[in-house]
Amino acid sequence: MHYDSLLDVIAIRFFCCGAYYPCHLCHDEVPGQHPALPWPVTEYDARAILCGVCGSQWGIGEYLGTGHCPGCGARFNPGCKLHAGLYFEAPAHP
Repeated sequence: MHYDSLLDVIAIRFFCCGAYYPCHLCHDEVPGQHPALPWPVTEYDARAILCGVCGSQWGIGEYLGTGHCPGCGARFNPGCKLHAGLYFEAPAHP
């Protein structure tokens, strides 16, 4: 596992293939794998986040707007926000 703290508890369903992985490095390690594509902002309501503690799933917008699981309250690694751009397109700012 590439990120292995008590706060690394989610998996992300990748936009490019629909498969869940704990991180971009895990996705890229699959032999013959394609390049990862970030979720477009227009798809932020997609249920693409899976809590490894309680098994609940929720939308990308919900995940990006909180630091914990809405289902069980498990805290997320705040450092993940540093590489959110690998998974999710950034909303345009006027």
